[in-house]
Amino acid sequence: MSTTEPCDTVIDRPLSGMNSAEFDAAFTEVMPRLRRRLLTLTGNPHDADDLLQDTYMRLSRRARGRTLAPQRHPYAYASATALNLLRDSWQRPSRRETVTDRLPEPGWDGGFECCEARCAALALLALLSPKEAAAVILVDLEGLSHDAAGERLGAHRGTVQRNRMRGLAKMRAALADTRAAGGT
Repeated sequence: MSTTEPCDTVIDRPLSGMNSAEFDAAFTEVMPRLRRRLLTLTGNPHDADDLLQDTYMRLSRRARGRTLAPQRHPYAYASATALNLLRDSWQRPSRRETVTDRLPEPGWDGGFECCEARCAALALLALLSPKEAAAVILVDLEGLSHDAAGERLGAHRGTVQRNRMRGLAKMRAALADTRAAGGT
């Protein structure tokens, strides 16, 4: 034990034999010292306070349930519990809350993503025959029904469906080949 931090007799009593009030009193005495340590580790008073509260809740639950083993040094036990909670938060960053008063703004890439998508779509459409490309464009991109696309192309709706299905199959195969080759 260091000479800079005094040790009180209440802190050295085992926690398991305490009732709720005694546990709270013991933790209250340990709390300033533990908070200083957590503040040093986290570097943020808010994170240190949250970690201190989580430590209290975990130990309090165990003390009230009488499952807390007797401890000769409650500060060391509380400190170890706090460090385990801190390590757990580092391993699972999804558990940490991020509080903000603003909604996230979508990133702007100067129109590069839109241009890249347009180029990829044109490259895939270039693989198709003119009839297949026309069917895919009219039905999937323009949103026309097979009947309306057939009227525009001067073909039966079944022909438009077949051309569209063939075109989509070719596009899927080309995408699968690109992905298998290591592209996006």
